[in-house]
Amino acid sequence: MDDSPYQLFKQDAVDFLLGLHKESVDLIITDPAYESLEKHRKVGTTTRLKVSNGSSNAWFDIFPNARFPAFFVACYQALKKNSHLYVFCDDETAYVVKPIAEAAGFKYWKRIVWDKEKIGMGYHYRARCEYILFFEKGKRKLQNLGMPDVFDFKEDPAGYVLSCARVANGYPTEKPVEPSQKLISQSSEVGDLVVDPFMGSASVGEAALRLGRRFFGSDISDTSLETAETRLSALLAINREQLELTV
Repeated sequence: MDDSPYQLFKQDAVDFLLGLHKESVDLIITDPAYESLEKHRKVGTTTRLKVSNGSSNAWFDIFPNARFPAFFVACYQALKKNSHLYVFCDDETAYVVKPIAEAAGFKYWKRIVWDKEKIGMGYHYRARCEYILFFEKGKRKLQNLGMPDVFDFKEDPAGYVLSCARVANGYPTEKPVEPSQKLISQSSEVGDLVVDPFMGSASVGEAALRLGRRFFGSDISDTSLETAETRLSALLAINREQLELTV
């Protein structure tokens, strides 16, 4: 029996979710390769992310808007009763997916704004923020009802100064760990199963393991699988070493 706190899968996001036991997941946090990224990639600053003589960065396959109905149905099936779903997206995709998620049975609460501190993708008025759509299946109370809906991470409630800028020169559109740590702390308990069906570099996975949760992640990219395995296995090795030093 595999007693690892994480499992990684090379599968299409919808197929992966449908393959999980029904109502077995405590929390889903994910960042789909939404269709509007392709529009911005064709012009402006993100053209550099294509493989070319001047770039070693490989872009990824886009998840088309037409597949979101199946995606949200699969999320709803996989999540336990009284659980949360968070979807990172841009402003354009937010308008597309909100009614689709509601049709699948989710209650939409609001969008959280993540201030990335530096401008990123785009052409006109390049984006410095990103949205995190907050959905609920059933009814689940957040751990901290006083948390604001803007994540800037200049300073957390405990007084620690943090940085939550977008990750530069990393996996394409890689997220820092801190936003996911906030969401996981708000919407799950120690030992719960956190899932990301578009895991990319597994920043959600790192956040989950750091907070004592279990993690299942999936992606269709071999690079993603290799990056995620290296990242999470290294984190576990560090944790084991620290544990041995304290015993």
